[in-house]
Amino acid sequence: MSELPIIQKTTGIMINRFQREAKYFVEDLGAGVELYMVLIPGGSFMMGSPENEQGHNESESPQHQVTVTSFFLGKYPVTQTQWKAVAALPKVNKELRPNPSRFIDDNRPVECVSWYDAVEFCTRLSQKSTREYRLPSEAEWEYACRAGTTTPFHFGETITTDFANYRGTDDEKSGWSGSYNQGPKGIYRAETTPVGSFDIANAFGLYDMHGNVWEWCADHWHSNYESAPNDGSIWLSDNETSNRLLRGGSWLNNPENCRSAYRYDYYPGNKIDDFGFRVVCAAAKCKGNS
Repeated sequence: MSELPIIQKTTGIMINRFQREAKYFVEDLGAGVELYMVLIPGGSFMMGSPENEQGHNESESPQHQVTVTSFFLGKYPVTQTQWKAVAALPKVNKELRPNPSRFIDDNRPVECVSWYDAVEFCTRLSQKSTREYRLPSEAEWEYACRAGTTTPFHFGETITTDFANYRGTDDEKSGWSGSYNQGPKGIYRAETTPVGSFDIANAFGLYDMHGNVWEWCADHWHSNYESAPNDGSIWLSDNETSNRLLRGGSWLNNPENCRSAYRYDYYPGNKIDDFGFRVVCAAAKCKGNS
């Protein structure tokens, strides 16, 4: 793996970009549609954010060490082409619309999908492939996003709309700033972008972990990390109707909401035009190659 510093021309802000040889396997979804699954090596990390991180809130506390075992994670959020391929498979528990998204483009992330829709996608894909697919736990998602970093974003202390899709302009009504931690303001695209279009991967070889679409996780919402598991497992409550977790921020959100540690919850049945997901496959049940 090699690290390449990028200097943003207009501000002199340094962003870290990584190049690495990732281990992966390709899931054939049929009709020439493929799903790239990247091996995330096991390890330990500090989950949550320190109190002095800009944008920190109490739901990100207390910071705690988590150790995760290796797993495979989608290289990109699930695209509309991949969604269509799996939505055409036999129903398991619920119907899936073949074209749910607002921003139509085969290579953009699917959006306007509920947590229940994402779970059905995983179930259908598992039956087709014989591998076990699911949504990531919140801990797996943050571990994969950070990729060994402790900064607010996997590429450093700040963020720019040259390298991620989020609201880079001020929103006076909501009190949002388009810049983060002395970083530059940027543009507001007001829509999704094709996956991987910024050509910025983290050290694990994952793209679009900050911005573009929120990503559903398997966990129930908890208001903080008191009594959180430390093994990377899915954290559930006794109430099956509890809100579910989303991570990563979106095209609609300010930069603070795109931090590695930021947590968001929503009713699992809602379908919003900046809600998407990516999938996990347990390493022990998947054959990888490089």
